[in-house]
Amino acid sequence: MTNKKNNNTVMQNKTIIIISIMVLIGIFFGMKYTYNQSENNKTVALSENQSVLFKRDTSFTIGPDNAKVQLVEYFDPACETCSQFHPYIKDILEKNKGKIQLVLRYAPLHKDSDKVVVILEAAKKQDMFLEALEASFKTQQNWAGHNGHNLNNLWENISGLGLDMDKLLKDMKDLEVMNVVRQDIEDGKKLGATKTPSYYVNGKPLQEFGLQNLKDLIQSEMDK
Repeated sequence: MTNKKNNNTVMQNKTIIIISIMVLIGIFFGMKYTYNQSENNKTVALSENQSVLFKRDTSFTIGPDNAKVQLVEYFDPACETCSQFHPYIKDILEKNKGKIQLVLRYAPLHKDSDKVVVILEAAKKQDMFLEALEASFKTQQNWAGHNGHNLNNLWENISGLGLDMDKLLKDMKDLEVMNVVRQDIEDGKKLGATKTPSYYVNGKPLQEFGLQNLKDLIQSEMDK
């Protein structure tokens, strides 16, 4: 009986910690949103070299830097289409090993998704970003909602991946982690990534969405 009470207490404490961190993240992005709204009233002049809008030093990549094709995806972990396209993207990479570099960037457009990508970015510090992302996609229906996400369910879903959950909680409060997410959001806005997934192939946006259209755009760059 005592052990059960202790376990309940630990779970309650974990929940309180998670909620506290989410509140901090909300405050952080709320302040950044207010700032960005005032900045967005100004005309944004993009520099001639826009490469950083596609890939930052902090961006998660798969494939070599010298690949002929750079495939950039702005995604939201709560986006159903992102989840559906993920296996197709993996298949494209597998069939073109060494020829394509995938760059994954955050575009948390759904409510509460900014908090979810902070979890993913914190998982990157344990070299488990991809595992956390795929677990998020796989269990999407369990935690994602149009009016907000069930972050406790998401937390339970990724807790079995082998992550150090205490370190994950700590890293979620890291300003470096939050700044990576903030930068992705700003870069996505400048590129006009208003829907997810948004794809860019060697800097060229996928004009008409569709798997075959994406494959055709990639192939056209391959053939150059």
